[in-house]
Amino acid sequence: MTIKNFIQKEIFLPRLKQNGVLVVYDPDQRYHELCLELNAEKLRVIDTSESSITSRFAALEALNEFGQPNPSLEGILVYVPAKSPITDEEKQRDPFAIYGACGSVFPEGDGDEFLSLCLKARADYATEIRRIFKDNPNPGFAVIDAVGGGAGWPNLQAMLKVESARDILFVLLTPSEAQKETLKTQASWVTEATALFQSALGLNLKTKMKTWNAVADELWRFLLFSEFVFDLPSDLPVALTTVPCAPQEALHLVEDLCDRLRNDRRTQAFYIERAEGIEKDLNLPAICEKIDDFGVRDTFPFEERACFNQAVDALKRDNIDRLRSVLNRHEQSVWVSRGENQAQWALLHSAASLAQACEDSDRQLSEHTRTLDTLLDFYTNNIREVDRIQREFEQAAGDLLDSGGASIEVISQTRSTYRKLIDKVHGIFVRHIEKSGWPISGRLSNADVFDKLVAPKLLESGRRVAYLLIDAMRYELGVELAKHLNEAGQIDVQMACAQMPTVTPVGMATLLPGAGQNLKIMNKDNQLLVVFGDQPLATVAQRMDVLRKKYGQRFAEMELVRFVRDHPKIENTVELLVIRSNDMDNDFEANPEAAPGLISRTFQKIRSAIYKLRDLGFQDVIIATDHGFFLNTAIEPGDVCAKPSGKWINVHERTLLGDGVGDTSNLVLPSEMLGIRGEYSQVAIPRALVSYRAGQWYFHGGLSLQEAIVPVIAVKIRAAEIGIGSKLSVMLNYKRGSKKITTRLPVIEVEAGASDLFAQETELLIEAYDVKGHVVGEAKPGGPVNPATRIIMLKPGDTIPITLKMDMDFEGKFVVKALDPITQTAMGKPLELETDYTV
Repeated sequence: MTIKNFIQKEIFLPRLKQNGVLVVYDPDQRYHELCLELNAEKLRVIDTSESSITSRFAALEALNEFGQPNPSLEGILVYVPAKSPITDEEKQRDPFAIYGACGSVFPEGDGDEFLSLCLKARADYATEIRRIFKDNPNPGFAVIDAVGGGAGWPNLQAMLKVESARDILFVLLTPSEAQKETLKTQASWVTEATALFQSALGLNLKTKMKTWNAVADELWRFLLFSEFVFDLPSDLPVALTTVPCAPQEALHLVEDLCDRLRNDRRTQAFYIERAEGIEKDLNLPAICEKIDDFGVRDTFPFEERACFNQAVDALKRDNIDRLRSVLNRHEQSVWVSRGENQAQWALLHSAASLAQACEDSDRQLSEHTRTLDTLLDFYTNNIREVDRIQREFEQAAGDLLDSGGASIEVISQTRSTYRKLIDKVHGIFVRHIEKSGWPISGRLSNADVFDKLVAPKLLESGRRVAYLLIDAMRYELGVELAKHLNEAGQIDVQMACAQMPTVTPVGMATLLPGAGQNLKIMNKDNQLLVVFGDQPLATVAQRMDVLRKKYGQRFAEMELVRFVRDHPKIENTVELLVIRSNDMDNDFEANPEAAPGLISRTFQKIRSAIYKLRDLGFQDVIIATDHGFFLNTAIEPGDVCAKPSGKWINVHERTLLGDGVGDTSNLVLPSEMLGIRGEYSQVAIPRALVSYRAGQWYFHGGLSLQEAIVPVIAVKIRAAEIGIGSKLSVMLNYKRGSKKITTRLPVIEVEAGASDLFAQETELLIEAYDVKGHVVGEAKPGGPVNPATRIIMLKPGDTIPITLKMDMDFEGKFVVKALDPITQTAMGKPLELETDYTV
């Protein structure tokens, strides 16, 4: 098809058919002849180049005729040899603008430029077309029609079963096994390929070997190096100037081919392998070591590091907009998705989110500090979200295999940013506490949770209530857990004031019936002792005895892990079932750096427990906690509080009980003012967010918003739904069938295949197990992996990469399983792998 016919049939006639009227503005009179050729019985062409008055009359007459019922005309084309009007003033002066308003105009946008039309008409010769326009901005139709000389690529088209030059190039880069075999058995294609490379890319093939391997090697190197050069903002290093490169006119084809190779799941692995090899062959990292900016397209893996350093620099300069720009620009990079790199980029994303959240909250803080009530509302609605992002940031930091270099700067900078905000908020909170005391009047106290939320439900005969006591769940975690339980039933989350001091023996006793009246804190041998009425509550068993004495056979209790794992029998007489877990508190006490990544295990157990409770006929679940916590990760020398003068006992390094005098570093108040009844007359707490011993990461026991504001979650369990939906079948793959991992952050491909037409979006966990059934790897949070629960949502037809974080100490054979988060049953065939680490 000639360029003239293309414009007539593919551009003008479709618009006339759609809009009825088309005004063609043509100051160069390029389209005059082809417009006149369209004149026909039912298509009126008005040529305004001869007489303005006559053409105006003819156009008006044609428009009137076209507007009649059952008109004989099917379209009107008005040809105007002038520039199209742009402004309203220009349109008012143009007598033919009204016809464009009735229909459409040409040209309309960049896509109607003559160059764009020629590229659409002769897509296989885009490079030649661009070269022609570079030399002559206004070539004639005959010049464009002569491009390619009418030649095609008959052998290549027949052998590879594709038509366009673009598709031929793509297949030559990554042929299927069948196509590769065809290329090996025939040599006639090489001559055509040589001409195609010259025509489309400007590549003069150097190899004299007529084999696919030799041709593909040269084509890959030429293509990837060309993209690298096109994207490089600075001058090419002298050492690389002799490497063959495509002309600028081939830029669009080069970028399109590279994008297809990187983004197509079927060819991505080939691209990675080729790019790594070409980078090594050309010694690019060493030659380009002085270049800081490589542009926006990460052709080679070494460019990803430069981009990462740009993002780190933006973070260090508090330039969040610049940081976001770099992250957004490179988040789809094929190199960012690699396991080791992914962990560092996930850290940067989390750092950006935390820095932005801190900036936003700091800006709003002054509007919410007038009273303690307004500050608490700001905390529960805003600051708790900052705490969530901070926890996820610490989780991302814990996922790094190597936290040296730029990563350590990211961690240090971000922790400092968070700490500045929280120190400011804490200072305001302490000043309010000094005046108002604790707990806060008009707010739910933990000591009233049982009496107000649990006991009333037990008054109804036959109503079964589960009371989950989860150790160390700060408010933001409660909000996240509630989101995760949303499908289980009607959810209500409210804040409560934890009992001071915020430690487990006190906090768990506070959650018993009548705690508001009966709980006291006594001194036994200079140690804190919780007393309930006259009964000491030094152990879990003693606390449970309080409930057993009150409810008898209506009461039972057990640990969360046992309830979920062992399927214990719950008697029908049980109407109050207490389920306990101290896993999170134990994890934070033992290893606070790794603990944020372990929270998901407790959340999974809680969710599974609620579905089991539903099946056992329980109608209500109340989830409560003893205390929250603060992650003191921005530790600096001198971050310690000296004790005030007096006689004190130390409670978990964050609170002192006894007698003494306050000072500039310590707030000393009467015990009753902080809700503590018993033998201690005074309480001392640090005014700053520090402890009485240096080096503490995990803060609880004291009075900060994070330690003392806790969630209470009420779940009204929804009956099980019977639906037609079914589970997806899940397939796991690793590196096109490879059976050995060489990194502790391997990327597993998770593919969803529907088992039937009714398959729905499904939740799953990805975990690795050794031969003894121990978990040795989990899905790394971030992207499709929920940070709080590690749950992945998978839709029918999805194929997503999931980074597996392996246990640092594990080596050997293992299997990767896709599991139902509730039932823990396998979804599809496990993937058998083995470690093969080089170090």
